[in-house]
Formats: sequence, structure tokens, C-alpha cells
Amino acid sequence: MDRVRQGRPGFRRRFGAVIAVGAASALAVTALAAPAQSADAKATNVQADVNVAKNAGFESDLSNWTCAAGSGAAVTSPVHGGTKALKATPSGQGTAECSQVVKVKPNSTYKLSSWVQGSYAYLGARGTGTTDVSTWTPGTSDWQQLSTSFTTGANTTSVTVYTHGWYGQSAYYVDDVNVFGPDGGGGTDPVEIPAVPSGLAAGTTTSTSVDLSWTPVSTATAYTVYRDGTKVASTSGASTTVTGLTPETTYSFQVSASNAAGESAKSTAVSARTGKGGGGDGGTVPKHALTGYWQNFNNGATVQKLRDVSSQYDIIAVSFADATTTPGQITFNLDPAVGYSSTADFKADIAAKHAAGKSVILSVGGEKGTISVNSDASATAFANSAYALMQEYGFDGVDIDLENGLNPTYMTKALRQLAAKAGSKLVLTMAPQTIDMQSTSGGYFQTALNVKDILTVVNMQYYNSGSMLGCDGKVYSQGSVDFLTALACIQLEGGLDPSQVGIGVPASTRGAGSGYVAPSVVNNALDCLTRGTGCGSFKPSKTYPGLRGAMTWSTNWDATAGHAWSNAVGPKVHSLP
Repeated sequence: MDRVRQGRPGFRRRFGAVIAVGAASALAVTALAAPAQSADAKATNVQADVNVAKNAGFESDLSNWTCAAGSGAAVTSPVHGGTKALKATPSGQGTAECSQVVKVKPNSTYKLSSWVQGSYAYLGARGTGTTDVSTWTPGTSDWQQLSTSFTTGANTTSVTVYTHGWYGQSAYYVDDVNVFGPDGGGGTDPVEIPAVPSGLAAGTTTSTSVDLSWTPVSTATAYTVYRDGTKVASTSGASTTVTGLTPETTYSFQVSASNAAGESAKSTAVSARTGKGGGGDGGTVPKHALTGYWQNFNNGATVQKLRDVSSQYDIIAVSFADATTTPGQITFNLDPAVGYSSTADFKADIAAKHAAGKSVILSVGGEKGTISVNSDASATAFANSAYALMQEYGFDGVDIDLENGLNPTYMTKALRQLAAKAGSKLVLTMAPQTIDMQSTSGGYFQTALNVKDILTVVNMQYYNSGSMLGCDGKVYSQGSVDFLTALACIQLEGGLDPSQVGIGVPASTRGAGSGYVAPSVVNNALDCLTRGTGCGSFKPSKTYPGLRGAMTWSTNWDATAGHAWSNAVGPKVHSLP
């Protein structure tokens, strides 16, 4: 925040990529001529009693698997069951094959299956002693099951099962590999897919969350929670809190159990209805919210105490946390320049904001923030220290404003650990720059999608960026209603819920190096996105009445300008449909 960009990457040209995909498609068509057994082929006398594949769900990373040229790795997202899956990336003349030799019985039939996602993905078995088999898919944005079967020869005691992608294509993902048939003497881990969980029940509900619990399954290592048929959470325990829900809405939940053999069927569904939105205890964010950053320093803007922040703001982000010498760990140091006589006085102001139905969170990063979360240890250090500050000061959560790089794998781990500690009232916001949200492949966007079930709002900074691509592929200039709406559309159509999208702008011309727009332009953008009115040349194909609201840098610059921004935009946000 309060920063000027030093330049930005140029836009990528797509024409070459289209040619590459076409060439790869031609190769894939050639591959179809090879003998392959249909995915729905059925073998007789299949004894699906054990899974002879080991580490079939990649919960132990790549143990028992071999991936060509280091092309594979275990990842925590996306996953089909459990907590990990395989990601393999073809390069050059390689197909990123990952394989495992499994012990089998001669003259026996085995059913081979796996779940795949991403680009071209193949599944097969060779060295069967009879007819080697394979099946494939050209790619899918969601998990799809590949399935075939093979029969071993009279002297066959081991078979190589494999999966691979295709030349020049992007990464593919694999999870829950199953080779079901007679135990060939190699043992199994575990013997079978766990039972379907029972006893699913809904507990405490808020306006945006539901607590769920169920009876543990003895052979399960992880559970997957589904909301209205869509996967929303994974956990190792027999309870979780589903967050990011819409007030006064009824949802249907199910849960499945997983281990290295695969994922069970979903449980019997249970319904729960969220409560009303609006003010309340700290951590309760209204359906439409105004966010403002409060400066814990003096840079020429009006110096404020938290008690002086306009009542229009529903979320107040205290800026900023400080790094320590321990990677990932954060602390908070109250700046004497803001005029508090004691830390206790500052904490009392937070408590007063809670009593008024507001949320106060701690922003992590900023232009000069040096906090780095890029390992398991630093992720844990971040979660532990952030939670300790929440307990000490009464912060309701954190805001992620890391402008010097973000590792989606480990930041996801850190935020999930924090959510597990903080519970259902955690307020989690993000403030990425425009370049960070141009594509779902970016680290910031990936992180937002990874934590969608616990994410409150992404308030992208629509300033200090220059021109950018909108969701229609056209370039829009900073400082216009089209810039706000066409870029918000990328997030809205890229996977975030409308309740998780906010428009972030400077409160005055002094609040940023560039990109200031009058409050009336912000209000037009809000109307355009939620009602389809007030648009410029760009008009979304549909409206998003659940849009969360708007954000500004900062409450101090807003006060310097006589609260002109919050007095105009606040009422508009709070009157959205």
C-alpha cells in the first residue's frame, strides 16, 4: 500500500501457444492408434479385495514411485482425496512418466484406476505377460477417473503401472491410484478404502460458517468435506468449520473418508442454515463491507487512533505487522507516532470497535514488507505468531498484502494452520496488486482459490499499475470505471465467490502514486457489477449482487480529505442488493 510500482511485466502473446496446443493435439491423435483398452472395459473374475499399489494417494510424497527426470512432485492442491496428490510436468521430449512396480499373482485379473486432472493424462500397465493396457483423457479442469483392467500371464509376478502426460503440454495431476486384485505377496497399505463416515452433524452456525463433526473411521487418514456436491475442505480430524458462506442460506454437506487406497463414497447429507448477517462480535463481517487500512505510522496523512476511524468501515486493517529474525514469524510494534499512551489503550480501542460490530485485523506485508513463508517451518511460524497476536491484541484475523512474492503452497499451509487455531470467526483478507490477479496460474490467485473456504474477501489494489487486461481480453486504462469492472470480472469468473471480491482504491490523490478515481466512479462500478447499471464501455455478461464491497488506502488519507471517500462509498456499499 501507499507505493509506486517500478514497472510491470508485459502482456504475454498467445498465438504461439495456440500453435503449440494444435501440434500437441495432432500427436495425441497419433497416440490413439496404439492398442488401448477402453476406460469402461470390464474384465471377468476381478477380485477387487486389495489394492496392491503402495502410497497410492501420494500421502508419503513420491515414496514407491519413480518419476522420469525429476518431473513429479507431491502437492497439497489440487487433491482428490486425502491431503496430497501427484503433479507431473512434461518438458522437452519427455512425457513426465511416473511409475511403480507392483507385486501381482499369475493368471489373475486386476482393475486399474486413478483420478486425474489438468492436461493430457495417461494411465496404463506394462509387463502384464498378456496384453498391456492404457487409457487416457485429453484434459479436464476437474477430477476425472480413468479406469481399465488387465490379466497377468502364467509366470507374471510383477507389473509396472504408470501415468504420464504428453509432449509440450502443461502439468497433469494424479491421485488415488488403485490396482485391485489378489495380493501378490508385496503387502498393501492399506488393504482397502475406508468405510463411509457416519454420524455427520451440523453444530454451531454463524452468518458465514457452519461447524461439522462426524464419527471417525478407523482406517482413514483424511476426510473430504463437500458443500452442495462441491469439495470445500480437507482435514485429518473428524470435525471442521466450513466458512465463507452467505448469510441466511441453507446448505447441504457430505463427508468422505480417504487413505492411500482411495476415497470412500460420500456420507448421508446433512443440511444447515446460516444466520443473519450484520454487526456483532469481532469477526462477524456483514454481507456488504467497507474495508479501510489504518496507518500505524505518520507519513503526512492525518494521524488517527482507531477510535477516530469512521464508523462507515466494517473491517479495519492495522498496517503493518513486522518481521522477526525467524522466517515466517510476525510481530506487532505500536508506533509512538500515532499517539497512544499505552498498548492497553490501543487494545481498548480494538475492543470498542468490536462492541460496535466492526472487525480489526492485522495486515501483513506492505510495499516494504520482508515476511517470507516458503517452507513448512516458516508456515508454522507464521500461523503460531499470527494467532498469538490475535490473542494478545484482539485482532480478528489477518490481511495478506505481500508485494514481494508469495509462495502459494506454503502460504496456503500457513493460513489453514491459522484457521484451525482461530476457528470460524477468522477474518482473512488479501490485497494483491492488479498483476497478481491477471491469471489463476499466478501465486496470489492460486492462494486465494486454495483457501476459498476460509477466505473473507480479496480487495485487489486497482492502482499503481498502469493499463491491464480485462476478462474480455481487452486492455483497459487505470482510473476508469471500465478498469474496475473488467478486472473485477477476472476474479468473479476465475473462481472466487462474489462475496469474496472487493474494489480497492486510494482514498485521495495523495493516497497512491496513480490510479485515484472519484468516489462516484467507485459507486458506478459497484452498481455495474451488482445491478448492471452505471457501466462504461464494458458491461459484464451477468450481475453479481453478492459482491462484498470496497476497500481504500487509507482511513488516514480519507480523514485528510474530510472523509469524502467513506462518506460517499460507505452508504453505497451498505445499500447494495
